[in-house]
Amino acid sequence: MSGLSIILLVVALALLAGIVFQQSRYNKLNQETVKRNSELTEKEDLIKKEAIIKAKESLQEEREKLNEDERDRRRELNNLENKLTRREDSLENKIQDVTNKESQLDRKELDLEQKENYLEETIQKQIGELERIAGMSRDDAKNMLLEQLKHDLAQEQMQLIRENESQIRDNALEKSKEILSTTMQRCMMDQVVESTVSVVSLPNDEMKGRIIGREGRNIRTLETLTGVDLIIDDTPEAVVLSCFDPVRREIAKIALEKLIQDGRIHPVRIEEVVEKSREEVEKKIIAEGENAALDMGIMGLNKDLIKHLGRLYYRTSYGQNVLKHSLEVGHVAGMLAAELGANVYVAKRAGLLHDIGKAVDQTQEGTHIQLGVELATRFGEKPEIIHAIEAHHDDVTANTIEAVLIKLADAISAGRPGARRDTLEIYIKRLQKIEEVVNGYEGIKQSFAVQAGREVRVIVESEMFDDLASQKLARDIAKKIEDELDYPGQIRVTVVREFRTVEIAK
Repeated sequence: MSGLSIILLVVALALLAGIVFQQSRYNKLNQETVKRNSELTEKEDLIKKEAIIKAKESLQEEREKLNEDERDRRRELNNLENKLTRREDSLENKIQDVTNKESQLDRKELDLEQKENYLEETIQKQIGELERIAGMSRDDAKNMLLEQLKHDLAQEQMQLIRENESQIRDNALEKSKEILSTTMQRCMMDQVVESTVSVVSLPNDEMKGRIIGREGRNIRTLETLTGVDLIIDDTPEAVVLSCFDPVRREIAKIALEKLIQDGRIHPVRIEEVVEKSREEVEKKIIAEGENAALDMGIMGLNKDLIKHLGRLYYRTSYGQNVLKHSLEVGHVAGMLAAELGANVYVAKRAGLLHDIGKAVDQTQEGTHIQLGVELATRFGEKPEIIHAIEAHHDDVTANTIEAVLIKLADAISAGRPGARRDTLEIYIKRLQKIEEVVNGYEGIKQSFAVQAGREVRVIVESEMFDDLASQKLARDIAKKIEDELDYPGQIRVTVVREFRTVEIAK
């Protein structure tokens, strides 16, 4: 054989040997796989058997547990059934007891009804016997007792009221005196009585002719432009300006003084100077209004209201400067409000504005109170301020403590000695005349003119006057005072009818 054939044979033998080796190895692996599968099958069967056994055991446990729960529930149901049975028995017993008690109550009710009928018959017999003995019916006796009880209670009530009123009046009088005296001492303002004329001094008597002018043209022009009467008489080196309006009088005074100082006096110059004087007075009015508000500590006043307030600087009432009077009323009312715990700011503001209507009452119709209320309302003042303005002369009833304080402060300011033009003799005579008018009526025990002549108190004989007669007497006295007397402001007439009963305990 050739070498190639040998090689091929060797290769073939090698391949055959490899195939045989692989076949034997495959068979061996196959046997091992079969063996492993068999083992796994046995293990799975074992696991399945164990799982079945465990499931059966768990099922058995659940079954036993359910049986135990069922036994417990049966025991609970038996217990509940026993309780219900006992309760039924108890309810039956209670129903029987209630039935028995109802029967007893029915018998007692019947007995009570019989007794009530018997008592009613007995009471009626006794009432009839009592009515026969007393000689009056039951209703008459009841009414008599009630009337007697009402009378006794009314007497005791009146006694308590009088005692309390007397004590309160004494305490209030002492306290009011203390507060008023303290307030009046703290607020002492200078009082200067002003008149309706002004005097302008002249450098010489020759100036009178220049003021009159040719055929009186200068004096006529000045009087026409200012509305003031110039009185030029024999008084040396003086000219008197007369006018009820202080503003116009002040304008004329300033204009005349400027004309005298300048020396040029003729109608055209007079017109120029009067216009400048009017502007100067308007500025003065605004300045006085602002100063008054600042002095009082009042902020937020309307500009037009400040201007009206400044006009009060040139306004007088019975010779008293109204602006100074308003400032004093504001200060006094504020002090009183502080003492009494009232609203100090409202009291001051209302006191400052209480106579604001006097700024326009000489040019508009209506009382200064009506005009003051109108101005305060128009310029946005608060209701409590408007009410105090309206009530300070009793045009309406004062409903706030601040309104009452304004009335009191107004009376204090006006009643100061020297505040008003009236002399002491005229003042005393007016008070005496008021009391003489009152004492002219029959049945008057005493009369007193009080509050600076603003009120007269009349004490009458109680036997001669009842309530209606007292009211008629007050109206008659007020009417007679109006007809026979001249007086500033208003006078209140108060009639007092006092009945006293005195008993002596022995």
